[in-house]
Amino acid sequence: MCENAYLTEPLKLISIRKETEIDFTFKVEYNKPLLPGQFLELSIPGVGEAPISVSDFGDGYLDLTIRKVGRVTEQIFEMRPGDVIYARGPYGNGFDCKLYENKDLIVVAGGTGLAPVKNLINRFVSNKGLLKSFTLIIGFKSPEDILFADEIRQWETSANVCLTVDRATGDWKGRTGLVTKYIEELEIGDPASAEAIVVGPPMMMKFAVLGLMKKNLPKQNIWVSFERKMACGIGKCGHCKIDDTYICLDGPVFNYTKAEKLLD
Repeated sequence: MCENAYLTEPLKLISIRKETEIDFTFKVEYNKPLLPGQFLELSIPGVGEAPISVSDFGDGYLDLTIRKVGRVTEQIFEMRPGDVIYARGPYGNGFDCKLYENKDLIVVAGGTGLAPVKNLINRFVSNKGLLKSFTLIIGFKSPEDILFADEIRQWETSANVCLTVDRATGDWKGRTGLVTKYIEELEIGDPASAEAIVVGPPMMMKFAVLGLMKKNLPKQNIWVSFERKMACGIGKCGHCKIDDTYICLDGPVFNYTKAEKLLD
């Protein structure tokens, strides 16, 4: 008898944390193995499904940072601790953290693209000796859109963190400008031995990668994560297919030597 690939399991909601007006982090009970960058398919019976990146995980739990943008997420935002979220997965190949050990690691993340690399960042911040150096360039549209503000302050104690917003509002005194502006200011001692991860909106990723390559970072040392178009998570619906590649199966994490060939 074939296993039902669409079968979900109930995950008990432990807590909910507000990140922005439209982004909340939902912590649920979870005990399966995970890799940073993988995702789950969340299901609301009678409503639908939505692919959501895992933003963090540990013993007995995982975090899902969700933006309220559609029917499924609207229903999730109505939930309270103790309620049950149905899910299947995890899906995707994720990031292999061992690839970056003993290297100079640069992470460039834009907007909600910070969520799928949050666990990876926490891992290296908590184990500083695993990297030669650690640089984070993180961009948001405005100060009101900043995710994981408390964690970013913690990261600043152990990594070189550049937090920037596209436009300053209110009493913002920090950096302004696109992430590409600060990639130009990077000083990379030995580009051949450095690695970079880029996650965010497609145009941001495109120009961030170009900026890194101008810094002589080899293509094979750059990794990206595609955060769009996925639907079923198992390569059946074809929504995420680009040429002959299924993002949900072959990705969402790709080395740039592969990613540059993924043309819509």
